[in-house]
Amino acid sequence: MPLSHDTMMNPPIEELLSRVDSKFSLVTLAARRARNINSYFGQLGDGLGHMVPPQVSSMARKPISIAFEEISADKIVWAEPVEPVSAADADADLLLPESPADEA
Repeated sequence: MPLSHDTMMNPPIEELLSRVDSKFSLVTLAARRARNINSYFGQLGDGLGHMVPPQVSSMARKPISIAFEEISADKIVWAEPVEPVSAADADADLLLPESPADEA
């Protein structure tokens, strides 16, 4: 059974950490989503509609609290970033190995 501490934070930090690979990932994911939520609420009056609204119904007012609730509900999922391929690696992939028939 995982350790659980009686805190005021809801959802519990242990539950959030089980959804990502590290504390840094949790902070990064929550901060990015909180910025998106804040931008969504900021542009509501403009009628632009290009931001993703909060994915959970929440009584929380703070964007970071809403982001934590979304992570807890698996509405926001951490994914490893894809590393860009360098030009040297791309050229190496294009080279085909010689076939055994070419060696003879």
